Amino acid sequence: SDTKKIARSLTAFANTEGGSLLIGVRDNGSIAGMNSEEEYYMIETAALIHCKPPINFSHTHHAAMGKQILEIIVPKSDDMPHSAPDHDGVYKAYVRVNDENIVAPKTLVEVWKGQKKGLTGVRIRFDEVVETLLKEINENGFITKSQLVRITGIRSAEADKILVNLMLMNIIDIDISATSVTYIFGEDYEYGQL
Repeated sequence: SDTKKIARSLTAFANTEGGSLLIGVRDNGSIAGMNSEEEYYMIETAALIHCKPPINFSHTHHAAMGKQILEIIVPKSDDMPHSAPDHDGVYKAYVRVNDENIVAPKTLVEVWKGQKKGLTGVRIRFDEVVETLLKEINENGFITKSQLVRITGIRSAEADKILVNLMLMNIIDIDISATSVTYIFGEDYEYGQL
């Protein structure tokens, strides 16, 4: 019944791998059904008014146990980042992690913005900080931003810039869970490749 909460789910799906929202199915999987077209208009309001930029979606109706279910299908977007208002009305980008909507880390939002601008390459200086970051991932499988700041003594904003540039170069990737954000090697990167 909350269009802003629905908007957060729609943006999380669009910013991640897409997904479906089932209207008329309770969280425990039981079929509640839907009463009217109001639910569709609520979704449409969430997608067009509360999502920035607006979310494209399709829908289909299903019948189950004599009740109607509305499936809202949200594809992965080419227009990321999408944002929606949080509980305080502040617009934030969200990603979907398992069954939760998580606020997207700043570094990921900056990567999306760079990709949206069509950045095909970035310049990065291979210095002690980058070497330390890559060595840490090689030895431990991941690094967090706070570890990078602590180990190297750089400022948080500088760490963000390095992480964003390395992600744009597909050297590292981001791994988001409900409790942590870590950086790992990109799928095609092998340690020592630089």
